[in-house]
Amino acid sequence: MPRTGSPMRRGKLFVPVCLLMVLAASSCSIKRYAVNRMGDALAGSGTTFASDDNPELIRAATPFSLKLIESLLAESPEHRGLLLAAARGFTQYGYAFTQQDADEVENEDLSRALELRGYARRLYLRARDYGLRGLERSHRGFRDELFLDPEGTVERLVVKDVPLIYWTAASWGAAISLSKDDPHLIADLPQMESLIYRALELDEAYDSGAIHVFLITLESSRPGNAPEEQEKVRSHFRRAVELSRGELAAPMVTMAESVSVATQDRQEFTDLLNRALAVDPDAVPEWRLTNLIMQRRAAWLLSRIDDLFLE
Repeated sequence: MPRTGSPMRRGKLFVPVCLLMVLAASSCSIKRYAVNRMGDALAGSGTTFASDDNPELIRAATPFSLKLIESLLAESPEHRGLLLAAARGFTQYGYAFTQQDADEVENEDLSRALELRGYARRLYLRARDYGLRGLERSHRGFRDELFLDPEGTVERLVVKDVPLIYWTAASWGAAISLSKDDPHLIADLPQMESLIYRALELDEAYDSGAIHVFLITLESSRPGNAPEEQEKVRSHFRRAVELSRGELAAPMVTMAESVSVATQDRQEFTDLLNRALAVDPDAVPEWRLTNLIMQRRAAWLLSRIDDLFLE
């Protein structure tokens, strides 16, 4: 049998091998640490974008930011901050720069509008999946259980989950709204609704009334609203305005588009959108970009008033 070397010789070889293994493990740890630190920075960078006064600059910059987040998630797939940033970022980009474009070009180019809405829908579903991954990280088995028992499963969620709950529900609801011809996605309504109502229960004041703005759209879309249901929608509007101190345009734009058009109240529609346009985007810097985007939608809606209301 051939000799493999003396014990001392073998020991001398073994030490460098062990050292290489330790260095490799350390390298992986250092890389993961760097990725997580960058992920923490990116997850908190939303305020930088939110305070910008140039929506077109943000439109151009956002795709790179989103792909960077996805690249980091490939290295650190359970980073909760990155999963939230992805859910939030893809939802916001889908609404502000894709769905809005689709609405604006529809009268001139229907095929382009349909193409953009399909793109927006895919962005929303990607956002939803990142949100569900984030919730799954803290609550193992959450996604599968949500489809089996929506109301019971969301009881596991706690206050610290509210940002992920909100953006998961918002992206899911937006995807459903663009999928009237997809019965499989429409069948997800109970899951989406269970999430947003759990968020309302846990922290109704989240993000200065964002949940109430969402519920204006959701609850006004139910067929055959009774007077008490209509009053519930208006109470969500009043609470959203109160929580934002009247300095966010979103409650007014959402109320005008979701309720005033449905009730054919032209005067209310005009008053609400003019209130939205009167909001000072610079009053609250971290709301600047949101207000500029919603004021753009307000101006667009006013330009279509004769198409939306029957004399």
